Amino acid sequence: MTTTHPNALRKIVIVGGGSAGWISAAMLSHYFQNGGCAVELVESEEIGTIGVGESTIPPFLQLLASLGVDERDFIQATQASFKLGIRFEDWKQKGQRYYHPFGAIGGPIGPHEFYQCWLRAKANGHPSNLQDFAPGTVMADQWKFIPPVKAQRTLIAGASYALHVDARLVARFLRDYAEARGVKRTEGIVTDVVTHPDGSVAKVVMKDGREVEGDLFIDCTGFRSLLIGKTLDVPFNDWSDMLLCDRAVVVQTENVGAPHPYTVSKAEDAGWRWRIPLQHRAGNGYVFSSRHLSDDEARATLVQNVEGQMLMNPMFIAFKTGMRRRLWDKNVVAVGLAGGFIEPLESTALHLIYRGMDFLLRFMPDRDFDPALAAEYNRRMTADYEEIRDFIVLHYCTTQRDDTPFWRDVRNAPIPDSLRERMALFQAQGVLREGVDDMFRNPSWQSVMEGMGVRPRRYQQLVDTVPYEVITQTLDQSAPILAAQVAGLPSHGEFLEKHCPAPKPETVVAPFGAVA
Repeated sequence: MTTTHPNALRKIVIVGGGSAGWISAAMLSHYFQNGGCAVELVESEEIGTIGVGESTIPPFLQLLASLGVDERDFIQATQASFKLGIRFEDWKQKGQRYYHPFGAIGGPIGPHEFYQCWLRAKANGHPSNLQDFAPGTVMADQWKFIPPVKAQRTLIAGASYALHVDARLVARFLRDYAEARGVKRTEGIVTDVVTHPDGSVAKVVMKDGREVEGDLFIDCTGFRSLLIGKTLDVPFNDWSDMLLCDRAVVVQTENVGAPHPYTVSKAEDAGWRWRIPLQHRAGNGYVFSSRHLSDDEARATLVQNVEGQMLMNPMFIAFKTGMRRRLWDKNVVAVGLAGGFIEPLESTALHLIYRGMDFLLRFMPDRDFDPALAAEYNRRMTADYEEIRDFIVLHYCTTQRDDTPFWRDVRNAPIPDSLRERMALFQAQGVLREGVDDMFRNPSWQSVMEGMGVRPRRYQQLVDTVPYEVITQTLDQSAPILAAQVAGLPSHGEFLEKHCPAPKPETVVAPFGAVA
């Protein structure tokens, strides 16, 4: 005789669609496709969806794999191109650029981390640059691409990659996936939320009077934050004193030539601009501080610098950097923009949606909603948001620019204590604090630190146990070998055309391209 959970959830209601809603629905449908809990998503075509996406980080591919989605099919359906990292321009100083690549930089030399060995070589005058040994950077800089798994037993195998995607097409793809596995979609605008006496949510009421009841509610209402914010009134931790940008203007353009396999982030007078090429168009935007730049000036800067014909009128969106003090409160879990927002400098928004749902599945409650589950969920998600905040602040607080009021104010902005501690540890001996679940691994911190001119005062003494000739021989041989291996690869455009070409869309409209 088998037994079932005596107090299991009977129904989960997702309020809101877009990337957050349909990623949530797809993940839930995968786990509940054999029954056990009904999943219903309520959204309205009348409410515009912010295109939270366009640029992802490598763990996004883990989401696709966990859902059993064929990567090639997904790429073609979402007009995707490949992303080997981010190219930062004018961040340290005007005229300087560097890459933050995905994947490894070099490989261990004996028992020692490559970075420490490279630091020793630099201390002795070696002329190499750190990114000479990053296969992701070398491929990106030459506009080459091949999946690292297809380059085993070469130095290219250490690279990793993500995708540039059309966020609206991602939502459409995952909607089809979720509905095929039993998720019910209800069209309608939610105008009211009814709560139980203990304050938890009982049901949502739509404009036409229909009601949707549930046990667990997932708030995917974007910046409106209808459930976690307006209904439960969970306080908001405001981080806008550390990150000054609070507004963005965006536009889509036709591609000029083949797409490059990286995201461009170019620092401007009052923020930064991005360019993200898909297979048949590009997303462009300017994230800026409204205290330092007017909308008209921001629009003019963006329009003057885009490549290709504009496919829409530039659109603006305001945002506040920070997160809800609790992303899970009572029987509501906030996913995506409803729970928090950090500017898209490192393309983390889609990942936070995936992480939020992944942790929810790990700590899935029953109808008792044991507070210990919510407490651990909130601890883990807060750690994720704070890690991303610190990593973004790192790009700003290490700048040497002081040529505009914005950059002078950036240099005077407060730095989180957690970041100060990370930087002090790194500057001492190149050591990095790394947790089991950290999003950004050592090569990411090393790349941004080096790119922004922050180098440890000394390397670790234990590296002296390696004969210096072994280190220099490794450096002198591996960089040209890597460069030669990359030179023989197909271009990014050629690889897309041969292996996963996407049909050209008839129309393309999305309001907020690169927030990811």
